[in-house]
Amino acid sequence: MKPTITVSDDITLVTLQNIPADIEFITEVFEKIASMGVDVDMISLSPVQSSMTGLSFTIKDEELVKILSYTSKLNNGTIKPIVSSGNCKISISDSDMEDNPGVAAKVFRKVSEVHTDIRLITTSESQISLLVTKSDSDSAFLAIQKAFE
Repeated sequence: MKPTITVSDDITLVTLQNIPADIEFITEVFEKIASMGVDVDMISLSPVQSSMTGLSFTIKDEELVKILSYTSKLNNGTIKPIVSSGNCKISISDSDMEDNPGVAAKVFRKVSEVHTDIRLITTSESQISLLVTKSDSDSAFLAIQKAFE
C-alpha cells in the first residue's frame, strides 16, 4: 500500500462543550455555519453525557472571526467555544485501507514515536486525518511517510 499523504496548514479547531445532545440543535449549528459560507472539514461528536455532549470541528484560520461571532451567541451565550488555531491537518488516503486492518495503528505508532501533539482524529474507510500542532507537523509527516516505506 502506498497512500497519498497531504498536509493542510492554518486550520482552527473549534470545540463546543456542553451543548444539547439533540440532532436538531447540531443540524442548526451546521446549517448556520454553512449559510455564513464557512467550510467545515473534520467533525467529531463526543459520546453523549446525559442530555449534553461535545462537538468539535475544523475550519480555516481565516474563518475564525465569523465562527466566533456566531458560536458566542449559542444558547444565549452559555456555550463557550474553545479554539485552537494554527494547526495542520495531515491526511492519509488509500482505497486499499478498507480491507487492510492495522493501518491506523501503524500511523498512530509512528506519530507517537515522535511525540506528536494530536488535537483531533477522524477516519473513514479510506482516510485517516490527524489535526496536529504546527510545530509537530513536519516530524509527524515524515514519521507517517516512514510508516509506508
